[in-house]
Amino acid sequence: MSTNKTDEFLHRATALLGKSGFTRDPDLMAPWLTDWRGRYSGRALAMASPANVDEVSQLVRICGDCDIAIVPQGGNSGMSGGATPDETGDAILLSLRRMNTIRTIDFDQSRAVCEAGVILQTLHEAAAKERLRFPLTLGGKGSATIGGLISTNAGGTQVLRHGTMRAQVLGVEAVMSDGGIFDSLTPLKKDNRGFDLKQLLIGSEGTLGIVTAATLRLLPEVGATSVLWAGLDSVADARRLLIHFEKEAGDVLEGFEILPAHSLTAVLDYLPDARSPLAGSHKWHALIELVSEKSDGALLERGERILGDAFEAGLIEDATIAASETQAEAFWLLRDSIAPAERAIGPAMQHDISVPVESMASFVETAVPLVEQRFAGTSAIAFGHLGDGNIHFHVLAPPDTQGGAWEEEQGKAISAFVHDLVTEWGGSISAEHGIGQMKRDELGRLGDPVSLALMRKIKNALDPLGLLNPGKLVPLAPDASSH
Repeated sequence: MSTNKTDEFLHRATALLGKSGFTRDPDLMAPWLTDWRGRYSGRALAMASPANVDEVSQLVRICGDCDIAIVPQGGNSGMSGGATPDETGDAILLSLRRMNTIRTIDFDQSRAVCEAGVILQTLHEAAAKERLRFPLTLGGKGSATIGGLISTNAGGTQVLRHGTMRAQVLGVEAVMSDGGIFDSLTPLKKDNRGFDLKQLLIGSEGTLGIVTAATLRLLPEVGATSVLWAGLDSVADARRLLIHFEKEAGDVLEGFEILPAHSLTAVLDYLPDARSPLAGSHKWHALIELVSEKSDGALLERGERILGDAFEAGLIEDATIAASETQAEAFWLLRDSIAPAERAIGPAMQHDISVPVESMASFVETAVPLVEQRFAGTSAIAFGHLGDGNIHFHVLAPPDTQGGAWEEEQGKAISAFVHDLVTEWGGSISAEHGIGQMKRDELGRLGDPVSLALMRKIKNALDPLGLLNPGKLVPLAPDASSH
């Protein structure tokens, strides 16, 4: 990088953003230079924090003039290292956190316009005040931002009924690599003016454009809810139970999560005040949520009836229904605490994978013993969103293993083995956490060559200088070198 260009960039960016929006202070930047999992750390030339879309646009133009790469970042809660700069220190970190305004919430149209830095939980709370709700939630809702959720096409526990982030986005505002502002915030139910460009930006992890705002769909507030917990003998029984609930509960079935006994035990050890929902011991557990948008006094009875029929059919060993909102929240806390509880045990290789919904139970039954046999001393744990075919497949290191070296050596071999299995089963190596830098090379190794070639062509067309989030998502061509 030319020293003259760097100096020019620093001068122009400082003049544009001022002290409140531009810093090179190492202490201020440090918390944002390591990813949430602690696996990736980098350096940055500076951290820019624009206050509005016009400042983003002007900053991107300056970066283009001075050949400065840009790493966009929201809440820094990503799981694949997609918002962490590399170690060269040549790129700037572009924080969208100052752009945190909910511009409008329209009750009649059931939609909101949010800037990229709005935290998910903030949107939940603002929608609730208007007797509405945003139908996507996840464990990191207190830090994840709308821009980051769009950029990674996030999922969560409500995908079964409402779909991923892609299904929630009605319109997008984004700054493209030349600084141009793509304004598609106005939602149209019918629009045949060519490509749906907003869908191209969703899930692109900041490699094609920088999402600055979005129009999101909202739903009426919840009228009634019922949260159920069931103990099962096998993951195959969990799959049969899911089918039973889909037939009997219909569109009030909003969540269906599974976890093995190992995960529940880990959470109970991790949370000092937590209690198991069931008295007995079970190999598998299912957490089920029924939601009605109307006040429905019969929802609890409906859940009891469906569970009773499942028990008679031999699908479950025991079950209970949350007797209060507090107990329902306690059930969900058990599910949401699996990841930190596992981290407390020791190092693990964590895989966010999907296979066809109808194959997930069989995949788990096949993959768990294969992994444990191939890598002695490890424990393979599968949990998550059985209803949409997305399971978090974690492989825990042997007891007393130190991280770092294990993850770099055996851990990489484990991930390659798991990804090979997933590919053989017609699945995806990334279901909801994105590719980032963690899975980029694996996508290049296992991805369909035609799809990969199209991705590279789109990247080159929309970001010809290669300045938007370099080294993320898009695998290099076999004969190419990094930017």
